[in-house]
Amino acid sequence: MPSDFVTRSLGHATEHVPGLRRIPVVRLLAIAEMGLIARDHVLRLSPEERRRLFRLIRSARGRPSHLSRRERVELVGLVAKLEPRWLAGEAVERLSPIPLPRRLVRGRRKR
Repeated sequence: MPSDFVTRSLGHATEHVPGLRRIPVVRLLAIAEMGLIARDHVLRLSPEERRRLFRLIRSARGRPSHLSRRERVELVGLVAKLEPRWLAGEAVERLSPIPLPRRLVRGRRKR
């Protein structure tokens, strides 16, 4: 059982975030879990690389054509360093009620 403090804190927080009361707690926990997984992958980049990644994303405004060819290559390299395949595999593994094969989570073994 959660403590009275935790219950009151959660209740107070839901009053200030629109629509939060309509989200079941399990979904809310799953969203938080995905945020933690994404954070772990972003922390694989050095602080300079993170700043550069966010600067490139901001300047692209959702369209790679807004970036020069050199910037696009740099963006692809930074995103590859985040290991998006592994990120997606970890997310599915955490949400799955059964354990998934390693090959599905991390991809094929590198030879």
